[in-house]
Amino acid sequence: MILAQLMVNGIALGAAYALVALGFVLVLNATGAVNFAQGDLVMAGGFLAVALAGFIPDAPGFVLLPLVMALMALLGIAVSATAYLPLRNRPPVGVFISTIAVGIILQNGATVLFGPEPKAAAPLFGGGAFTIAGLQVPTQSIAVIATAALLIAGQYWLFTHTQLGRRLRATAQDPGMARACGIPVTSMIALTFALGAALAGAAGLLLSNQFFVTPSAGSGLILKAYIAVTIGGWGSLPGAVIGALLIAAFEVVVSYTLSYTAATAALYLALLAILAVRPQGLFGEASRRRA
Repeated sequence: MILAQLMVNGIALGAAYALVALGFVLVLNATGAVNFAQGDLVMAGGFLAVALAGFIPDAPGFVLLPLVMALMALLGIAVSATAYLPLRNRPPVGVFISTIAVGIILQNGATVLFGPEPKAAAPLFGGGAFTIAGLQVPTQSIAVIATAALLIAGQYWLFTHTQLGRRLRATAQDPGMARACGIPVTSMIALTFALGAALAGAAGLLLSNQFFVTPSAGSGLILKAYIAVTIGGWGSLPGAVIGALLIAAFEVVVSYTLSYTAATAALYLALLAILAVRPQGLFGEASRRRA
């Protein structure tokens, strides 16, 4: 029974991690560069949810979610316009530094606006729990899993069943050929940043209710996304989701058995082992290049 409870908690946490990793991979595939501000975008989404709750008192998280995602999408476009597009023809280290700078700006901005204390956003559907076969399942955990699953399914549908998705995939696979075919590559890249930031904002709202949000929270989240992508396969969208679920399950079980500190150390040891045994990850290497 305890193991079943831990797995439910792990899936809920992994579902939120999956949104972070998915947004990370979307930008990676479209640009070939790593957006090191992705974790801080998650943090920004959490604080945005806190701020919106102040303007719309007693509003549940599912009401705030589309607002958070829309505003975060605009922030993603701003990040692409300032941290990537002006530097895309420069050495990759330029984007590396610029996205780190964006993350630092977001961290300091959140500290100035909200203070360093942890904050909590509104739950998606209130409190309470379901009893399923004697297992107490929190309503919030079910809501997080369902919301993340819908967003992941929506992203899959967008990329596989729409003309816009085909343009986004063409841009990610070969921007030069896509441009030759008349696809507005710059607009597609900006849209990819918007999608990545919207997913980060959703993850921020989902995580900030159960785990709170602080200005420094993004640093740990970008590492989780990086590890998930490494485990799943560099550039693989399904791999990012599965890698995130594996990380969360590992964290929850080891934290319960030992401690969170031990879980963190064991996670990095497991990462080193995976890199030694299967450096291409579970689903191979799908991106064009690393930066």
